[in-house]
Formats: sequence, structure tokens, C-alpha cells
Amino acid sequence: MNSKELSLTKTCFFIVVISALFSNCKEQENVDANQLEKTEVDLKIITQRQDSIIDTYLVNGANKYGLYDMERQIELDKGLAVDSTIAYLWQQKAMPLFKQGKYEKGMEYIDQAVIYDRQRWQDYRAFIKCIFAKTYRAAIVDFEDYQKRYGDGYVMDHTYNFHIALSYLQLNEFEKAEAIFEKDHEKQLAEHGEKWMHPVDLFYYGISKYEQAKYEEAIQLFDLALGLQDQFSDVQYYKSNCLWKIGKKEEARALYKIAEANGKQGYSFNEDNAIYERYPYQVRWH
Repeated sequence: MNSKELSLTKTCFFIVVISALFSNCKEQENVDANQLEKTEVDLKIITQRQDSIIDTYLVNGANKYGLYDMERQIELDKGLAVDSTIAYLWQQKAMPLFKQGKYEKGMEYIDQAVIYDRQRWQDYRAFIKCIFAKTYRAAIVDFEDYQKRYGDGYVMDHTYNFHIALSYLQLNEFEKAEAIFEKDHEKQLAEHGEKWMHPVDLFYYGISKYEQAKYEEAIQLFDLALGLQDQFSDVQYYKSNCLWKIGKKEEARALYKIAEANGKQGYSFNEDNAIYERYPYQVRWH
């Protein structure tokens, strides 16, 4: 074979190889596209099947009973016996237990919900740890892990950082709590303006200063909270304490009487879950 024939043979060989590779790539693209389409179809089928189970055993089953009735739990168990991967059914089993103060048992169920749908239920679990179970270090871990995975957000009307700061406040790490409250406050102001501020956020931000004897700074935040909820008795109580500490005793006495009157009338935390749990620093008036 002369050099010209050899060169022609090599060229033909490369053309064949390249054609084969191109053909394989196209085949792989078709396989990937088919697999993706199959996955989407499968997911749709699974979702429809799970929605049907939820309708049968929750909407038309468990919801016919009272929140704390054992029959409600039995209906949810029937649904989970059909498909144990439905996170919403696990959450529904957990929720009434938390409201009954059965935190340990409820946590077993909400852990299952997180296993099957972390993005939907982990921040809820972190909230439960903070406000209900009061396992503050565990709440911080859960919130921070969720932020790393999915970013910042809200749960039960408050930011993740609010709950993290509140957890540090309950651990007596007041400087750390104040720093997080401050950063969260400034972020909300920058993004939404003053009308977005929440009186409970301002109250706890003020408490973080109150615990460090920054009484005048605390009063400023308490005043902002009262500007949004003027009969918030817990805010009035701690503001009266601040006034007493800085020597304004007559003003403190007068405000305390107002706080007591408002507190006995029930003007306290307007959080949805306040009927189930006493919130940190909430004053007992009775």
C-alpha cells in the first residue's frame, strides 16, 4: 500500500469513527430525553396516586373526626399503609400531638415528613423545635441547614433568622441574638419598608437589648412595636421595667398599670400558636 492509499484509508477510518460517535451521541440524547420524559410521566402518576390517597384517607377520612380523636390517627395510618412516603400524612399525624404538648411522639412523625419531603417540612420542624418543643440548639441546626440548602425564607409569619435569634435569646446568648435580630431587621426594612415590620419581631429585638441593660435602645424598639400594636401588654410591661431602670419611676408605674389592665383583657401575642404555647418572655397576668 502506497502512502496515498494509506492516507485515504486513515481518512475513511476517522470518518467512520466520528460517524459512529455522532450516532452514539444522538442515540444517548434520545435515551436521555426518553428517560426524562418517562421520569416526568412517572412523577405525575405518583403525584396523582398520592393525591387520591390523601383525598380518601385525610380529606374524606381523618378530617371527619376531631383533631385529637384517635379515629383521626387511625385513618391517617390507613393512608400510610397504602403509601408510607406521603410526607403530608406524616405531618398531619404530628401536628395535633404538638398542640397537645406531646413533643417527643410528634417529632417521630415530623421526622418522617422531612425524610420524604425535606424542602416542604424541615423549616416547619425547626419552628416546632423553637416554639413548641423548646429544643433551641436543635432548632438552630435545623434552620441553618435549611438555609444552606434552600436559602432564606419565612415560616409562620417570621423569618428563619428571627427564629434563630429567638433561640439564641432563650439560650442567654444575648449579644449573638441582638446581632441577628439587627441584621434581620435591617434586611426587612431595606426590602419591604417600615410597614412590613412585625411587633413581635421588634419586641424580641428590644428584649435582646433589655437583657444587656441597653434600656434606652430597648425603649425605642418597644415604642416601634407599640406603634403597630398599641395594647401589646408584654411590650408595655418590659418598657415599664426599662423606665424604672433609668429612673423614670412614676412613668414606669403608670405604664405598668396600663400593661396589667391590657394583659388581663388578653391583649398579648397575636401569634396563631399562642393559644397552644406560651411564648418566650410572655407575661403571666393571672
